[in-house]
Amino acid sequence: MKHIPRKRFGQHFLCDEAIIDAIVRAIAPAPGQAMVEIGPGLAALTHPLADRLGRLCVIELDRDLAARLRADPRLTVIESDVLKVDFAQVAQALGALKLRVVGNLPYNISTPILFHLLGFAGQIEDQHFMLQKEVVDRMVAPCDSSAYGRLSVMLQWRYEMEDVLSVPPASFEPPPRVDSAVVRMRPRDEPAPVDAALLSDLVHAAFSQRRKLLRHPLAPWLAEHGYAGEFDLQRRAQEVPVHEYVALAQALRPTEPRQAASASQ
Repeated sequence: MKHIPRKRFGQHFLCDEAIIDAIVRAIAPAPGQAMVEIGPGLAALTHPLADRLGRLCVIELDRDLAARLRADPRLTVIESDVLKVDFAQVAQALGALKLRVVGNLPYNISTPILFHLLGFAGQIEDQHFMLQKEVVDRMVAPCDSSAYGRLSVMLQWRYEMEDVLSVPPASFEPPPRVDSAVVRMRPRDEPAPVDAALLSDLVHAAFSQRRKLLRHPLAPWLAEHGYAGEFDLQRRAQEVPVHEYVALAQALRPTEPRQAASASQ
């Protein structure tokens, strides 16, 4: 029976064989590697990945699709919302020190997924994701560009990232209304030590009024956190490089126990 794409899950299924092959080559799966695919859908990437790996773990929320996937003995199927998945437990269950994570992420929740995975970067070797092109542009944006923002800072602090492939709407069924791209994300070996939630709060405050100088949105926030140091507030948020935001967060003390950064902030 043909599966009807479900809007509530943001389903757009990859169907272009040339693009599929290009993505698999960019991922370069090798036999025996522990890999997790988020949102396998109709298994366009799943089968070629499993062919090269020998086994593959997949996370699928749609119960009908999960049932289809279980028919392939090479697949370990986690039927769940990816935002509820503990990737450290998945790595342990697969007997792996680190995971490789891939997926065509639902565009309507791609940013929450990226922030969720940020908390497990220590258990991840690399990530290859298909995302809306505009989101990838924000992820890799350089300082002092129009696309540079909170997502840029939070991800560039923790990952080295590369836009590796552009994907047109015609490569999907049904076609989305936006262009897509594949991004490669490698966790940094020695990221600057910082409270991730505090950094997230700081950057959120800084970019809350991105057209204004930082003395308007950020100065009150710093005062609330007891900051008495020197920081140039006569700039706009997009003019501050990642390492300066990190250094500022390191100079602050959390007022209470905090958890990993949340995309809802």
